[in-house]
Amino acid sequence: MTTFDPHYYPYPSRRTCTYASRGMVATSQPLAAQAGLEMLKRGGNAVDAALAAAISLTVLEPTSNGIGGDLFALVWSGGKLHGLNGSGPAPQGLSIDVLKARGYQTIPTFGIVPLTVPGAPASWAELSRKLGRLPFAELFGPAIEYAEKGYPVSPTLGTLFEYEFTKYNKLEKGPEFEQLYTTFAPDGRYPVTGQSIRLPHHASTLRSIAQSNAKAFYHGELAEKIDAFVRQHGGFLTKEDLAAFAPEWVDPIHVRYRDYEVWEIPPNGQGMVALMALNVLNRLNITGRDQLDTNHKQIEAIKLAFADGLEYVTDSRNMKVSTSDLLSDAYAEERAALIGDMAHEPVPGQPPRGGTVYVAAADEEGQMISLIQSNYMGFGSGVVIPDTGIAMQNRAADFSLDDTKANALAPGKRTYHTIIPGFLTKGGEPVGPFGIMGAYMQPQGHVQLIMNTIDFHMNPQAALDAPRWQWKQGKTVDLEPGFPDHLAQALQRKGHHITRNLSSLSFGRGQIIWRNPDGQGYVGGTESRTDGHIAVW
Repeated sequence: MTTFDPHYYPYPSRRTCTYASRGMVATSQPLAAQAGLEMLKRGGNAVDAALAAAISLTVLEPTSNGIGGDLFALVWSGGKLHGLNGSGPAPQGLSIDVLKARGYQTIPTFGIVPLTVPGAPASWAELSRKLGRLPFAELFGPAIEYAEKGYPVSPTLGTLFEYEFTKYNKLEKGPEFEQLYTTFAPDGRYPVTGQSIRLPHHASTLRSIAQSNAKAFYHGELAEKIDAFVRQHGGFLTKEDLAAFAPEWVDPIHVRYRDYEVWEIPPNGQGMVALMALNVLNRLNITGRDQLDTNHKQIEAIKLAFADGLEYVTDSRNMKVSTSDLLSDAYAEERAALIGDMAHEPVPGQPPRGGTVYVAAADEEGQMISLIQSNYMGFGSGVVIPDTGIAMQNRAADFSLDDTKANALAPGKRTYHTIIPGFLTKGGEPVGPFGIMGAYMQPQGHVQLIMNTIDFHMNPQAALDAPRWQWKQGKTVDLEPGFPDHLAQALQRKGHHITRNLSSLSFGRGQIIWRNPDGQGYVGGTESRTDGHIAVW
């Protein structure tokens, strides 16, 4: 069981924890959480609830995820933790030589080139098949209704629509971007907060995926539409790439932190970064949360972990260093010894060699799921397949065109991936799911949430509400509004380059569900930085 103090809440102006006895669904959008709760009340389990919420989020938060994105999940079911890697690979026709022949020195961030195989639809079907209870098609009902009948734009979504269209308006765009505007700004204006929005093409596509058990996306009419549009605009993703894809069940990886086990999906995900940082911090004396020494050690540990992660983490089939070596006690001791009194420039070590939405759900039978999906960088590539609502992800943008790098582009390879679900256990018993959306903030958020819970005994809502920092690069660290000024000034004196970011959305948006300390029911928290909501039963 967790050891948090339910009465310790140092942020009294914000919301408190939420409790439930029979089930709980926590995510960033109230309507999506309610969609998940509806499945629980129909007799579904936590996986059904999370899938209904996740599918709904492709409609309700299209600026953060979509039908053309990827998915990862950790599920406690049947007395064990299951991991699903639903990230798609690079197309078979996409290679370093081909791109250099076209004159590229780096992979474009947006457009038709950086498309990879979307893994989310197949992952929905696979999770439902193996661990769900309700019929697969039933999970799509709320999402299809929201898409057909419309829903009001929430404050966070309104802000993100403005941000995304401001970003794309500044790009030099080709015709492949036209459908982005046709789909999400059909009258020449992006939706604003409070305005009702309908996405009829999303509804049609989701209905096709539901009725075909996702086969239409990879082998049928939707695959044909994707293939034709990509070919028309000179891209690389083909219907053969789609047909060859299947999500992969994997063994989750973990480190022991204090008296707990913290679990992540193995590479190609960046959950390794969170685990490496915690493995280092586990060897350091941590005295209190809002203290200079603690913040300094946290930042230095995450810098070391990112240096190694960005150097070594890629598709597990192409890793030059094993996960066990990177997570070994000896290597953690070696890296911990590098943390001194002043900030340093992070560099990779030499280990021994041998956009995003998050959903947490739990049911009365003890099944719990940590699920995360994303298109990456908001709308992803900016490419939307005509008449489908499918916004395609741009994960290939993270590959390197330097063939000496671990994450070098290769046909059929999965890139270093930013989205990561987390799960906490103690003594082999489940405590619960947790997660933070937000690109490279995610492992940093995982570290801060886990330490807030375990080291500083904060309840789930307090652990989420606590002011955050985010390491950016070199010695630069962003602090969000509310981070104490005296600590910011003290970190500056230690050599950290401190910047203030006025947007709390930059520091991630997360949710937590823990089993109650007595083992009966659940207690949860959700972000005050977004429109987060916990639906309970």
